[in-house]
Amino acid sequence: MTKINDQQYRVLQVGKFYPIRGGVEKVMYDLMIGLSKRNIYCDMLCASTENFEAGEIKINEYARVFVVPTQIKLASTMLAPSMISQLRKICHHYSVIHIHHPDPMACLSLFLSGYKGKIVLHWHSDIVKQKKLLALYKPLQDWIIKRADIIVGTSPTYVQESPFLQNVQHKVTYIPIGVEPLQPDKSISSSIRKKYAGKKIIFALGRLVEYKGYQYMIEAMKLLDDSFQLIIGGKGPLKEELQNLIASLGLKHRVELIDYIPDHEVPSYYDICDIFCLSSTQKTEAFAIVQIEAMSLGKPIVSTHIEGSGVSWVNADKVSGLVVAKENIEALASAIRTLAEDETLYQKISGGSLDRYETFFTDQRMIDKTIAIYENSTAC
Repeated sequence: MTKINDQQYRVLQVGKFYPIRGGVEKVMYDLMIGLSKRNIYCDMLCASTENFEAGEIKINEYARVFVVPTQIKLASTMLAPSMISQLRKICHHYSVIHIHHPDPMACLSLFLSGYKGKIVLHWHSDIVKQKKLLALYKPLQDWIIKRADIIVGTSPTYVQESPFLQNVQHKVTYIPIGVEPLQPDKSISSSIRKKYAGKKIIFALGRLVEYKGYQYMIEAMKLLDDSFQLIIGGKGPLKEELQNLIASLGLKHRVELIDYIPDHEVPSYYDICDIFCLSSTQKTEAFAIVQIEAMSLGKPIVSTHIEGSGVSWVNADKVSGLVVAKENIEALASAIRTLAEDETLYQKISGGSLDRYETFFTDQRMIDKTIAIYENSTAC
């Protein structure tokens, strides 16, 4: 183990919320757990969400979570001013601070902390839609890009093409997100499968928001015959609008919106589907963890090409799935139909999906690469 001043190095991850709800938070938490299992000290500093009580949570001997209260909402961003004082108080205990972007509160806290040690900047995505927020945040963003010792993305595509990182490519690399293979409960899988007996099941999972492009997936069902069933799991503001679309297209019997799928049931929905579909339309979708969750069960993926995003790198065309043009219902329907009707291709893509997961996207590979980056940065 690399040591700093004869002491084992300690890592603090900073950013986003607790409890874990979004993809960025999940990456933070999974890194913390994976590192702590290898006897590396790794803590998290997060803002509260859902009125979660602030305080310190001991996860195990090597991991703690510091939760500070969220108090202000500004430009669709939740702010926790006490994160500033908390980070100033604890930052000197750590040899590496691993900050997750985009998170203006975390970046401001680090800027005001006086921390002098190594910084790893995890670039999950550009700020795409919130132009006003970006205008306010850009000076801090420029500072953290310059201050970081190394910048890591979740895919090579995203960090290579981000307009904000063009002048710092010499210190840019990537750590693909990794997850444990899903472990479906076969009794639950069997029960769900009976409900859709005889159907070719297409599954999608995620918040019902604009950039997910669910309207195109639903409209594509009109071009497929009655043997296909679409299940979309997730809550969100577009629920009523999507339900109205389903009704207007006469698809209530073939498209189902499941408002909430309990965590213990989610693996079984992946298990029973024939194809996993990702119809996202904007670069806000930077990686899509749902793709690698499906891959861990060898499910073929149909996804859309989003310029500058890592989605099409995660799902390699004709290897782990098929990649089609975004916002194109004919292309979505054609890809789904091709996979469903060509058994030889289906089996090839299914095997390729599992192989790609095991090669790039396991939790152990994510931890291995993270440790290598920490040790390289602390050795400098």
